[in-house]
Amino acid sequence: MPLTVLSDSNVKQILNSLTKEEVETLQTGLRDSLHEYSTATNSSGAAAVNQPKRTVLESNNGTTSLFMPSTSSTGIGMKVVTLAGPPSYATNDCPLPENKDTTPQGALTLMSADGQPFGFLNAEEVTAFRTALASSLLMVRRRKVKTLTVFGAGKQAYWHVRLALILRGNTIKKVHLINRDFNKRATSLMKAFVGFDAATKRKEGWYDTTFDLTSLKYVEVDRLLKDYVRAADIIICTTPSTEPLFDHTVLTNTEGRKRARLIIAVGSYKPHMIEVPPEVIKQAIKVHGHGHHFHKRAEEGGVIVVDTLDCIQEAGELKQAGVGPDRTVELGEIVLLENLVPLDLHDDDSTSDTDESSRSRQSVDMLSPTDGISSLAMALRDSAIEDGSGTPTAKSPSRKSSFTLSRKGSFSLRSRNSSQGPTGRKKRQTEKENEMCSWLSSGNVIYKSVGMGLMDLVVGADLVKIARSKNIGVTIDDF
Repeated sequence: MPLTVLSDSNVKQILNSLTKEEVETLQTGLRDSLHEYSTATNSSGAAAVNQPKRTVLESNNGTTSLFMPSTSSTGIGMKVVTLAGPPSYATNDCPLPENKDTTPQGALTLMSADGQPFGFLNAEEVTAFRTALASSLLMVRRRKVKTLTVFGAGKQAYWHVRLALILRGNTIKKVHLINRDFNKRATSLMKAFVGFDAATKRKEGWYDTTFDLTSLKYVEVDRLLKDYVRAADIIICTTPSTEPLFDHTVLTNTEGRKRARLIIAVGSYKPHMIEVPPEVIKQAIKVHGHGHHFHKRAEEGGVIVVDTLDCIQEAGELKQAGVGPDRTVELGEIVLLENLVPLDLHDDDSTSDTDESSRSRQSVDMLSPTDGISSLAMALRDSAIEDGSGTPTAKSPSRKSSFTLSRKGSFSLRSRNSSQGPTGRKKRQTEKENEMCSWLSSGNVIYKSVGMGLMDLVVGADLVKIARSKNIGVTIDDF
């Protein structure tokens, strides 16, 4: 079998030339694998029960090495990366040095299902890209994507913004970049977008998008943080911070709750790290009852979206907020709802935030939380019971989430087109799917990611295909 070797420059060449159509193809592959992982739709492939836990080795010099094995229905992967020990990012007594690079360094090995190697990639750029690609599965669901507020200035920040511009550039008007210092990495990130190829910017629709860079050491940073966080449609956190990046009241008070937002947190990967305030997390997982709200506000779904349930033990935000498995839902469990078009997805930007909040609140309140079960989980439990799948999945008894009762097949969209069963049953299931879409597109959604080897395997394999089609890298015909 041929083996393709891709250096860091090879990977960058591929990623930096991706078109919107190619990104959407990469999204499709990742989406399908994440769904398979979370729902066990293919017990011999990417299902969670077949994904080994990653091994973490911490050295005396503060570095952390991760060994991340993975399997899918078509291949096997192993990524080994080392992360430099980050200082206390959000404290004044230990700032991030100018030359300190916390980007993961390592390599990704790809093999076919029978163990034959077919790819060997430098993992530096792949790691940042695949994380952002997973986040983009939620980005494209948002009804309104006009303002981005981004914490951090590394590769994660770059690729989250870059994919947002590729996929939603025609709606994005402002991008606020926030970093500890005006250091070389921060200014380079700013220049990368300001000085981007003009023809590409016009083609992707963000030629007139404005960018600004703010330092956390700026004398009026508290005022700017409040303005930028509150004005954001998407907040992206990509720092190894040990303290919340902003005061919780910016989002938890009455004014802060009026606007619906997607919050993406990918920077903190250890229990002592935290980016999103615990109060914001607790607000998101609170089960709200019925009744008229005097203050119009965007609704919470009652759960945190995670890439894997391992986040509960590994992510500081979730541990410090006391988030249990019954208040989480894996991205793979909801990702196929991308196939449904939510109401108001194509509305213009003239729609007021108040109207948006009202629609979101109504659609989520219809999910009727009862008996302490999150509204999101309740909706899918009902759907599963109706179609006969409302029983625990025997293959994954240890992976208890808010969807335990419908772990396998609860999100099967085939039921929408099935001719079996009464008309009323099919209509009810479709309504619940639409309610889910409405929350994902117009409600307050928090997504926490610590990364999975499966992401590297799926995205890496697709990059090898692209490399071979474009004659990039070195391919050994008979390895």
